[in-house]
Amino acid sequence: MLNGEKLIRRPLRWGMVGGGRTGQVGYKHRTGALRDNTAYRLVCGAFDIDPARGKDFGVNIGVDADRCYADYKTLIAGEAKRADGVEVVTVATPNFTHYEITRACLEAGLHVICEKPLFFTVKECREIEELAARKGLVVGVTYGFTGHPLVHQMAAMVKKGILGDIRIVDLEYTHGFNSGDDVGASEAVKWRTNPKTAGPTFVLGDIGTHLYYLSEIVLPHLKIEKLLCDRNAFISTRAPLEDHATVLMHYDNGARGRLWVSSVDAGNMGSQRYRFVGSKASVSWSDAHPDQLIYEIQGEPPQILHHGMPYLEKESLACDRMGALHTEGLGDSWSNIYLWIAEAIDARNRGDEAFLKTHHYPGIAAGTEGVRWLENCVRSADAGSVWVDFQ
Repeated sequence: MLNGEKLIRRPLRWGMVGGGRTGQVGYKHRTGALRDNTAYRLVCGAFDIDPARGKDFGVNIGVDADRCYADYKTLIAGEAKRADGVEVVTVATPNFTHYEITRACLEAGLHVICEKPLFFTVKECREIEELAARKGLVVGVTYGFTGHPLVHQMAAMVKKGILGDIRIVDLEYTHGFNSGDDVGASEAVKWRTNPKTAGPTFVLGDIGTHLYYLSEIVLPHLKIEKLLCDRNAFISTRAPLEDHATVLMHYDNGARGRLWVSSVDAGNMGSQRYRFVGSKASVSWSDAHPDQLIYEIQGEPPQILHHGMPYLEKESLACDRMGALHTEGLGDSWSNIYLWIAEAIDARNRGDEAFLKTHHYPGIAAGTEGVRWLENCVRSADAGSVWVDFQ
């Protein structure tokens, strides 16, 4: 069980690009990074496209005024002059800026934690992967839902063969917050539906990649052989980007998968649902009830497994924070993600390759795989929703 004691030698000096007052994800990043004050210390930021507003915001969350910068370029230059300069930077900006900011930070010798989807193309991902390797730096990706303890309970059960051979993968993440048009919408919404700023997808990249990465955590041995993607813009002004999509997947062991994402599921306040069905049993989990895992054995009554209980696998208990009596939430999950990335950065700084070979965290490879999945989805959908080999 995690209790906030230090797992690395000292807190990393951390900064943010984006994530300011008008952003949708900034507070999630700070909640994740700063819950354990033994892992990160926020020392600087370029929080907003409006420098004055960004400085005002930074001061209000406790950052020194002279370390609230106008943009990422001045942040990098300013911090490089300091003996106590920033060591790791979170990129919490619109998708189209991820690549240039990440590259600039790596070239300056800084570790990076980046929002998803990582970049627009696999080619860009490969370039950054090579740069990070050459510089000896870590690139983490904030797949923030995969820090929930019961996600790792499902993964451990699959690994032990408790479910038998996996046959069915059913993934769903929908909400209704984009059911109307984008007239009067905030800038945080508008950039997500503009191909120039969001990239080649909307909901597939915005929320579908969460589903795909979590399924990889639970089923690391399964690989997609081919998929079919059907996507649609129910709000026509969003085309060619989609606000609704269904993806069918065939895996290399013969399993079949379905993934549904939508931001026009009117009335749905937002929920994820995962079900993994094997030849012996199945498990189901939802972020709406993150403390419960439904375990169903064929021919037996369903069981509800509760987080933090001693009957769970060690992989689940190792990332539990609250204990069985108290419900864990998204903030705890983000905290785990940030802690795991901090441990990776600390190990990289120390040259501890043995630790890195066995340590789990969402890194550049996970971000690249998410972009690869998106490229295949777009290729299928744009060809008329046809089956394509997974490339």
